[in-house]
Amino acid sequence: MPLWTGIALKPESGNLKALMARNVFYSFHYKPDNWRASQVRQMGVIEGDAPVSDNDWEKITKGGDDAIKKWIAGQMSGKSCAVVLIGTDTAGRKWINHEIVKAWDDNKGVLGIYIHNIKNSDQQQSTKGGNPFDHITLGTNGPKLSSVVKAYDPPSSDSTQVYAYIKANLSGWVEAAISIRNAN
Repeated sequence: MPLWTGIALKPESGNLKALMARNVFYSFHYKPDNWRASQVRQMGVIEGDAPVSDNDWEKITKGGDDAIKKWIAGQMSGKSCAVVLIGTDTAGRKWINHEIVKAWDDNKGVLGIYIHNIKNSDQQQSTKGGNPFDHITLGTNGPKLSSVVKAYDPPSSDSTQVYAYIKANLSGWVEAAISIRNAN
């Protein structure tokens, strides 16, 4: 399965430079963080998975755990990285953990971004949640995944600045996550 989803050529100082577009899977706690997640997904920096509607998600969950696992696998297919958008209650959630483990086991890059300071549809921020990678170990007795995978916390509490910081750094973070995974 190829890591690159597209290549564009751009002239730069007389040379052609290949720009690789990455395709990522976004993992997040749906109910409280959907609005914040949509802000990140719509930045246009990285191609991501299509949002699922409330009605579609209800249909998927009615199929039970196997249906959810199948849906997640389908959504991750062809992606090079999983980006966990970390809100107040993201860490330790069953399906977030499953998505992290699946991405790692499928040799995809994995990274986290704290999104609690992006305002929601009610113009409210939330409190910072725990690191979801603290809940997963490498192997049976290995270190916590948080010792390997990076979770980025934008250095501002201003929603506009947080958005701009994520937008400016997201593609580099994805590349770093893929490099980290390839080295581990």
